[in-house]
Amino acid sequence: MAQLYKGIFMDINQIVKDTNLKHVAIIMDGNRRWAKEKNLPTALGHKKGVEALKATLRACNDFGVKYLTVYAFSTENWNRKKEEVDFLMNLVAVTLSNELSEMHKENVQIHFIGDLTRLSDKLQKILENAVETTKNNTGVVLQIALNYGSRDEITHAVKSIVKSGISPDMITEEIISDNLYTKGVPDPDILVRTGGEQRISNYLLWQIAYSEIIIRKEYWPEFDKKMLGACIEEFGNRQRRYGK
Repeated sequence: MAQLYKGIFMDINQIVKDTNLKHVAIIMDGNRRWAKEKNLPTALGHKKGVEALKATLRACNDFGVKYLTVYAFSTENWNRKKEEVDFLMNLVAVTLSNELSEMHKENVQIHFIGDLTRLSDKLQKILENAVETTKNNTGVVLQIALNYGSRDEITHAVKSIVKSGISPDMITEEIISDNLYTKGVPDPDILVRTGGEQRISNYLLWQIAYSEIIIRKEYWPEFDKKMLGACIEEFGNRQRRYGK
């Protein structure tokens, strides 16, 4: 069986090369539902979600996917119960503190997108340290969306452009892209959403204009290398027309 999977994964690497697939974005949905269906605490669902992210990051490295962007905490998630919000923020801090050394060894470069100013000073320092520590790494670029909302991002970009004093006639798509949090990162080729819901949820609205959207019924804690491979295989079977 191991030999069979090895062959499958070699085919996935070829799809990545043949399609020039560079960027996978994921809406990591279903941690709470996974825990509820198993009569487990919500916190355990989120912890299992971290394990799924680690497995997916390694899979991207194995498959040759350069960029992985994940939706960790949205601007709307502040509306959840305070206990859950506090737990999630602490989980981000603890995970980064515990995993940073290993990710650095694996040559991962870490970015954060979103309005980080609302986060605690302690967490902001942890994020800054992760970015600084890994900034020269040349492996997979892990882009974590934290206190992120795409409408908020676009609003921020518009304000930045207005403040620059540029003439409206000079504003282009490139200028708008250069004022987004994702500046310098190619648009996602694939947007994967786990948990079966068919919504974009205010995620990368500008950037996914031509992304292939793939919905998986599995909850995020169940996501693994095999499922990512299946998403890439489905991507390889689609034709990207770009309006043609």
